[in-house]
Amino acid sequence: MVRLPRCLSAEFSRVLGTVIADRLPTREARPWRKALAPWEEYLQAEKGQRLSPVPDVAWPIKAMLFVHPGKLTYGEGESILWELALLGESADHGRFLEIILPAMEQAATTTDPRWYRQNNLWGRFDIQAVYVARGRQWEPIVQVGQLDLRYRATTTQWAEGLAFEAPPDRIFDHLTWITPFDFGSHDSKGRRRKRIPARQVPTLQHILEALVDRMSTFLPGKYNTAADVRDSLDEAERTSLQAALEQAALIPVHHHDLKPAPRNCPGRWIGTQTFPSIPTPIIPYLELAAILHVGKQTHFGCGTFTIG
Repeated sequence: MVRLPRCLSAEFSRVLGTVIADRLPTREARPWRKALAPWEEYLQAEKGQRLSPVPDVAWPIKAMLFVHPGKLTYGEGESILWELALLGESADHGRFLEIILPAMEQAATTTDPRWYRQNNLWGRFDIQAVYVARGRQWEPIVQVGQLDLRYRATTTQWAEGLAFEAPPDRIFDHLTWITPFDFGSHDSKGRRRKRIPARQVPTLQHILEALVDRMSTFLPGKYNTAADVRDSLDEAERTSLQAALEQAALIPVHHHDLKPAPRNCPGRWIGTQTFPSIPTPIIPYLELAAILHVGKQTHFGCGTFTIG
């Protein structure tokens, strides 16, 4: 039996990141160790029983870890489901096979005292299967521990067959955050709030603007902005996006039940929101935002939702 930490995605990031760094040559490991350094300060604060937010860190590659909601205690034979997204220039199937999967295999059987402790996950699991997204389907590349070396994943197959269209005659009026979101700044006072300030309640316009900001990180080069995203679109795409943003600005939040995220977890708020009605042209952009995750700390899976 194993007991999971409350935020398994952060644990995955820290432990797998460290295992990857340990396996890499010194020069290649340097950016990984630099990226992981803030965890040391966080763990010292945790030992001192000072509650502090999970550090806003990420791997030196563009990666997102999303653990599907589940329970905290698992027995033999039970499955834990999680997703890894490699994004932008880091979307490389070879990188997954050569760096990330071997680290997972090592973490599955490790006896390293840094990770292997009573009722801990590390050293106590098997990799039963690995699947790669193709549209709404998942294709296996590992089954019963066997890797299919003939499979060649591409960087665009995740979008194959996704229509990004709202079903006809269906009304969408509510949004449920699956993982905590954070569109604000990280300040200690804000962390102690029990109720979300009105200005921090996300509107549809905020979410679409956050999507554009998110997309800027996938463009080639560094320091891209929302303007660069718009410049990368053709005229029809820019017109469609602008129309969606203008419509979103007209839709108020009808009601919300947003509560603080669990302590010692990334993100800030989680819960539900309702709207008078979500216009059909906005739906495709919301679907894309849910896939890519929006806001801060998306590396830990923050900022995804369902609409209905």
